Parts: sequence; C-alpha cells; structure tokens
Amino acid sequence: MTQISRRTLITGAAAAATTGAASFMGSAFAQSAGRPITLVVPTPAGGTTDISARLLAEPLGKILGVPVVVDNRGGANGNIAGQMVARAPADGNTFLVQYSGYQSITPLLQPVAGFDPGQDLKAIAHLIDAPQLMVVRNNFPANTFAEFIKYAKANPGKVNYASSGNGSLQHVTTELLKDLTKTYMTHIPYRGTGQALTDLLSGTVDFTITTPPPLLPHIRSGKLRALMVTGRTRLAAQPDVPTATEQGVPLVASSWFAVYGPNGIPNETLARVSAAIKQVVESEQFRKRAEEQGAKAVFLNGTELAKLASDERGMWGRIIKVSGIKAD
Repeated sequence: MTQISRRTLITGAAAAATTGAASFMGSAFAQSAGRPITLVVPTPAGGTTDISARLLAEPLGKILGVPVVVDNRGGANGNIAGQMVARAPADGNTFLVQYSGYQSITPLLQPVAGFDPGQDLKAIAHLIDAPQLMVVRNNFPANTFAEFIKYAKANPGKVNYASSGNGSLQHVTTELLKDLTKTYMTHIPYRGTGQALTDLLSGTVDFTITTPPPLLPHIRSGKLRALMVTGRTRLAAQPDVPTATEQGVPLVASSWFAVYGPNGIPNETLARVSAAIKQVVESEQFRKRAEEQGAKAVFLNGTELAKLASDERGMWGRIIKVSGIKAD
C-alpha cells in the first residue's frame, strides 16, 4: 500500500488532465466555489477516521478540480468538529468526515446543548464500513466463538473485556453481544484502544471487540486469536474468521465513516459533491486501500446514510438503556 500522506494540503493539480464528465464536473465546481474544500476530521491524525479522509481527499480534489484540505479537530467526543461544520457557511466548501460512534452513540450519552449531529448536520455520502473483530488473549481456554460462549455461560462474571471507554463502540457492541447470548461478562474501560490492547496482549484482560487495523499484526503473529467478525460478510484481510451471524448470533455492528455537511447546502452542490464521492469510493484503488485497512468501501447516498444513522441510534439507544451505560 502506498503510504498515506500526512500533509494537510492535497492539491488537485492533476485535474487538468481529466476528461469527459469528471473534467466538466471539476470545471463547474471551480466556477461556483473557487476555494479549497476542507474535510474536517473529529480525531487526531492516524486513526481510521483520519485515514478515511485522506483516502478521499486526493482523488476528490482531482475530480472536482480544487484543492482539498484535511483539518484534524479532535476533542469532546467529536463535538468540536461537529459543531464547527454545523456552523460553517453552507457553500459547499466545508465538510465533516464523521465516525459512526460520534454520530449515533455520543449524542445518547453526552448530549450537547444546542447541537445534535442527527439534526444539525446534512448526510451526504457513506465511505467505508469497518466491521469489528473479536479477539482473545492467546491462552484463553476457547478456540472458537461457540466454545467462548459456552465458557462464558459456565463462568458468569469471570470473563472480562476491554474497551476504549464507557460508551465507546467497543463497549456497546460487547453489551449487545451479552444481550444476544444471555451471558454476563465484566467490562474494563480504558482511555483509548492502545491501553486496552496493551493489557490484552499481556493477558490482564480476556478479550476485546474493535476495528481490525490495530489487531491484524497481533493476530498474524499469533499473539491474539480472532474468533468472529461483526460484519455482514467476512473480512478480506481475515477470510478464515467467520461472522457472528454465521455462528448463530445475529450480531451486526460496524464502525462506518461518512461525509456530512452543514444544513442548507444547495441541492446542485450536494448532487455534484455526492457524485464525485461516489466515483472515488467505487474506484478500484479506493476499494483496495480500504481492504488493506480491514474495511470495505461502501457508497451510500445522503438519504441512505441518514436512515442508517437513525436506525443505529435506535438500536444503540435500546442497548444503552438495557445495560445502564453511562458516559465517563
């Protein structure tokens, strides 16, 4: 995989060489806007949200014929970046590359007065779907997902799991697993995936469920054992690991990454940007790079994305209520 550039400014200079519809689209956009597009990212550089934005930025700039800037604005569980975009001029120059947990879970646990991402941000396009992997320490007494559930039922409360914090996607996904399998397991929250993974590798905790990128090197080295994937299909990066659904547990829970903008963007601009994003996401290069991250390129238009986020908010709301999850 070509190393993803960490520069914040990605130029679209190659747009002059594009032809046909892409060239016309870039020309029309430049005439109506003429300024760089900013992709605001609600996390620091290096995470999957940031990677998603940088996979999009360069080819999007080429298609639209304008520079694309990636602006990392982490903090406050995504609310700093979300409010920044919600309050930006609706001129098609500022967008948010959003993480599903910030869109569908954070508002249920840590509502912010005067800001609701479900109401104050315009859904534009879905980019990447990243199912989670369930991994156990390498000496855990279960080699399959079925054996794991059997062991957990026989030892209620003795099996513990790590997450990146109360209310994180790892947390609510594992609570959903407990609900579906009627098991009782102990939650150990950490302040970030890195700390959780360190203790898992040392054997301090038994398992975790999280997105593939930080797990894959340790699975391949034999330090962790993958038991299942929470996606609708198996991962290209781990084709031998079955889904939970294949093993009789209807658990489907993925992180996803998508583009949002401020309300009020003109329909013509929305259509133009959405069409350009679709072209990027459905390209072979984007697909391959997403798969290298243990994810899948999936384009959804704004209407489809809004429904996905709403449906997930309902699902996670039920789990949060049943489990009594509270934010830190």
